[in-house]
Amino acid sequence: MGRLTGGDPSLLRRINSAVVLHALRGADTPTLTDLTRITGLSRPTVEGVVEGLIADGLVTEAAPEEGEARRQGRPARRFRFRAEAGHLLGIEIGAHRVAALLSGLDGRIIGAGSREVSETASADERLERVRSVVTDVLRRAGVARGSLRAVGVGSPGIVEADGTVRLGTALPGWTGLALGERLRRSFRCPVLVENDANAAAVAEHWKGAAADSDDIVFVLAGLSPGAGSLIGGRLHRGFGGAAGEIGALHLLGREVTPETLLSTTDEPLHPLDEQAVAAVFALARQGDVRAQAAVDRFIQRLVHDVAALVLALDPEVVIVGGWAAGLDGVLDPLRAQLSRFCLRPPRVTLSLLGEAAVATGALRLALDHLEEQLFAVEGSVTGRR
Repeated sequence: MGRLTGGDPSLLRRINSAVVLHALRGADTPTLTDLTRITGLSRPTVEGVVEGLIADGLVTEAAPEEGEARRQGRPARRFRFRAEAGHLLGIEIGAHRVAALLSGLDGRIIGAGSREVSETASADERLERVRSVVTDVLRRAGVARGSLRAVGVGSPGIVEADGTVRLGTALPGWTGLALGERLRRSFRCPVLVENDANAAAVAEHWKGAAADSDDIVFVLAGLSPGAGSLIGGRLHRGFGGAAGEIGALHLLGREVTPETLLSTTDEPLHPLDEQAVAAVFALARQGDVRAQAAVDRFIQRLVHDVAALVLALDPEVVIVGGWAAGLDGVLDPLRAQLSRFCLRPPRVTLSLLGEAAVATGALRLALDHLEEQLFAVEGSVTGRR
């Protein structure tokens, strides 16, 4: 951004407003004196900005702190960010369930809900189940749909910037689906659609196993694993949104498909679903030799897929989530093989968020969008986003 001049009063007001609002959101109930010290702005400027934020409904006066009211004289005015001034929604759309998380403008969750859905459900049926879950969550929380400021969505598949699923083989009718456009009809606010593994990576970085790391890989371990990665704290989507699609690595000269890997007979495993796979793992725990061999093949392929990504990105930590993360014997072989293959083996751990990871990441994406609106000019003042 160019240097500010005396002819930029509107932009200067926006900068001052963003700086004060950021300080208010990060403090408890600061006074004008506190805000002046935190922001470095003059007291008259801070006072004018606060009054404007109160008029916009984003800030309100707070009660005096305990003991202040008993002192002589009028206590200093205190203020707080109104997290209840609007709401955010995070949605997960999966093969077997849809889920939603509701928060205030501070990202603190105030409502949640989920419902099962058949893996054979059509796109229309699945989206209707999403709408039903959202309606129920909003109703139970007493929140009007019109108060939503942004909605984040985590979905399987390669997702384009406008929310269209370019390729999605995990769900019937998902390839080519204008998911973002379909969902925007239900909300009067921005809807941001992201790949589910990417959303889960964002979630683990926000409040999960990678909260202290900026270079991470999240593996959504399943029949066809996917991965999301953050590089320098930023989500890496790739040029067309297809980064992390490690489930396709068997196409690169390794033709063994999941149906063959997990077969305990000479025929491909059919049907190939989580229930059938869980049965194979159960047989392996009981000592069935062919099932043990199938499980070993499955884990070995997962190890190779993850190792390829680790060698390319050199993350500090690899987080394993998805349904396969709960299967016995996944983590130790992954650690051992990454130590063999990788020049600098990363820390390997299980997801702390479990099945809530995708919806939590979707909520964080909605919060990021809100913050971009509220603090769009913050970087020009502080030099960082």
